[in-house]
Amino acid sequence: NTSLKKQISSSLLLFISSICLVADGSPRTVQSFDKNWQFARYGPLPDGDTRAEEKGIEQSQFKDANWRKLNLPHDWAIEGPFNNKLSGRTGKLPYGGIGWYRKHFPMAKKAKNQRHFINFDGAMSHPQVWVNGKKVGEWAYGYSSFRFELTDSLVYGGDNVIAVRLDNPYDSSRWYPGGGIYRHVHLISTDSVHLAQWGTFVRCENSNTDEATVKISSEVRNQSKASTIAIVSYQILDGKNVIESSRVDRTSIAPGKIQTVDCSINLKQPKLWSVDVPHLYLLRTTVTIDGKVVDQQDTSFGVRTVKFTVKDGFHLNGKRVQLQGVCMHHDLGPLGTATNRAAIARQIRILKSMGCNAIRFSHNMPSTDYLNLCDKMGMMALDESFDCWAKGKTRNDYGKYFKKWHERDLRGWVRRDRNHPSVIAWSTGNEISEFNNPKIGIPLSNRLREIVREEDPTRPVTNGVSRHQATNNGMAKTLDIFGINYEHIKYDKGPAANPDMPFFGSETSSTVSSRGVYAFPPNSSGKRAKNKGLTADLHVSSFDFTAPPWAHPIDHVFHRLDAHPNFAGEFVWTGFDYLGEPTPFNKDPSNLLNFETKEKKQEYQNYMKKIGGVTSRSSYFGIVDLCGFPKDRFYQYRSRWLPNVPTVHILPHWSWPERVGKKTAVHVYTNADEVELFVNGKSQGKQKRQPSSYRIQWNDVVYQPGKVKAVGYRDGKEWARETIYTTGEPQQLLLSADRREISADGYDLSFVTVTIADRNGLQVPRSMNNVTFSIEGPGEIVAVGNGDQNSHEPFQSTQRKAFNGLALVIVRSKAGERGPFTVKASSDDLREGSVIITGK
Repeated sequence: NTSLKKQISSSLLLFISSICLVADGSPRTVQSFDKNWQFARYGPLPDGDTRAEEKGIEQSQFKDANWRKLNLPHDWAIEGPFNNKLSGRTGKLPYGGIGWYRKHFPMAKKAKNQRHFINFDGAMSHPQVWVNGKKVGEWAYGYSSFRFELTDSLVYGGDNVIAVRLDNPYDSSRWYPGGGIYRHVHLISTDSVHLAQWGTFVRCENSNTDEATVKISSEVRNQSKASTIAIVSYQILDGKNVIESSRVDRTSIAPGKIQTVDCSINLKQPKLWSVDVPHLYLLRTTVTIDGKVVDQQDTSFGVRTVKFTVKDGFHLNGKRVQLQGVCMHHDLGPLGTATNRAAIARQIRILKSMGCNAIRFSHNMPSTDYLNLCDKMGMMALDESFDCWAKGKTRNDYGKYFKKWHERDLRGWVRRDRNHPSVIAWSTGNEISEFNNPKIGIPLSNRLREIVREEDPTRPVTNGVSRHQATNNGMAKTLDIFGINYEHIKYDKGPAANPDMPFFGSETSSTVSSRGVYAFPPNSSGKRAKNKGLTADLHVSSFDFTAPPWAHPIDHVFHRLDAHPNFAGEFVWTGFDYLGEPTPFNKDPSNLLNFETKEKKQEYQNYMKKIGGVTSRSSYFGIVDLCGFPKDRFYQYRSRWLPNVPTVHILPHWSWPERVGKKTAVHVYTNADEVELFVNGKSQGKQKRQPSSYRIQWNDVVYQPGKVKAVGYRDGKEWARETIYTTGEPQQLLLSADRREISADGYDLSFVTVTIADRNGLQVPRSMNNVTFSIEGPGEIVAVGNGDQNSHEPFQSTQRKAFNGLALVIVRSKAGERGPFTVKASSDDLREGSVIITGK
């Protein structure tokens, strides 16, 4: 296809991703350091007490036998308990305080001639690290990955102790940050001459679908006491087959120095990485001295082109692709912030099933796990660094450390992530206060962009900007592409003031809702319903018209994006609910609720008395709730984002005994051209879908129990249909697992959904039965949840109250114990449910 070749050859660059792995037979070893740690907390404790920090904890001889034993990754706060004295903005969980981790480990005597490093993917926060009582380093930012060298602090042929102190202050974030060593740790051992950390950078230039010119830069570090001459060779593998190779001869490296080695390889007819086909290659890099291999790494990479244009938005591999993105905070719901590959993969699967093709990691550096899975599963990533610069937003946030640490954090972040094919752009921040002061903001933003470009000149730099005046105060010129947070009604003004600047919606919509909750009558005007649709038990109606003052319902954004095809797309706030920021119930809810009657006000007062005044602890913004259960909005986005996947979704449910004879609006989310609605077989009329809207409304339906059916038509032919029913009383528990086979490594997870069902197997919409869980066989319960933003039951438990007919139990195999185990769920007066999971 000549046209396609020309499009690709005219793209900005062909990007390559590399994820450093260890090749078989390499002198380098990478050892997981996650297991067998000991942990203790000091300062404010979850029970309200305070424990004074002991002296000498960093010393090898310190007695830690009575400390808690655990494996990493670990979030010390997710166990709770919830504390109403803590801010709902950060989840009401006890993340603040001092945490100490200690690990005893041997080091072989023969390893004395090697160099040894400890890699932390993230630790929350302010980590200080000692080995055998000697301090080896410290860091400030809880989201940064970092490395310290241990070589001179180790005992060879004996036991060693590593001690890590974390100081996690309250008021350090605008959402739940978690606490602890919440990402993976690795021990790296190398020869004195070795490939430097994050020192391999792979990209392509002047490429098309017939050929890619692979540009490789490798930094080789010489930590020996003598100059050396090294040979660096490269092989590109597709699967197990070597398809291209090259080498660089006689590279001289002085002692204590790093030498950069550059190489080009022509890759014939490359298979391009894309969202639909995320093809990955391997680059094998080998360092040889005097015929001996001293270091070798395998690098997983993908080939693809990206380009942001002023005229028509974003292009992937030469084709325009609308960014159908969501923003995501870093917690994993009931698991807290402790990274887990199975949980992340599940999130990506759920988002892709909605048509989502991109994630904005808001507002901090993501875990390596998440980016690796984006590469593997085909999800584009907008990689973001900070929520603030020098002018902070909360009392103890990164603003206190920005001046001293930002360059180290930025360089490490870009070098770590620059080879992922999923990453399409860098964001230096979100809603930065300095953007309102060009005198300070312009030179600072220019400097941050310069730092990023020094480490990766191939991707554009952006920022999530909430103040629209930044488009005409000079700040826009400090960016390569401009991200607008909200303010979609001004989508025409930004490009008018900056005709050479690509634009996109970096944060959109912010509709709020609670899964399965409906308030009548809905706001059928389609306008933003500020503080309407709120219920006395602190939930938000799922008719999806409610949004905070800065935001608007979904359809409004769709209209503006369709009117401005020059915009690259959007990142919705948010994909999943997350811990903290329970807008609109951040503060006293009584000021928000519109009490139409004395009875409504009394209902609220009775509810608050019942729960002891405890208010919301997690967000309402998600298209998917905290447990991964889709809300109604999921189908509105799917209707738009997957236009060729037939979708018809009816809301609300049809079990309203108190509404017999009353008008009960029915809405349908659909990508059909028109829909006919039937109630108990009687047509309520056929309606056409309006342009840019994926909602059709019937506002005068009179409720009668029975059956509601919606039939959608496209081009005059039936496209899709859905039928919902009035359900009976709860009779049984139905269990289904997202994965029936998992690894028996004590880490892999299965997510088991529990449905409260009637005798016909239909989910009973407003059922809140308490469910108790148990396991028979070599498995264990990790966490439970239900998606209720107001639930203050602990996530680590063997029971959970269902929320609107659903609950979740997360399970794993016991480490090293293979075979099946049975997950059981029981509840008073209901038939027990079970599912079998097999650990392999």
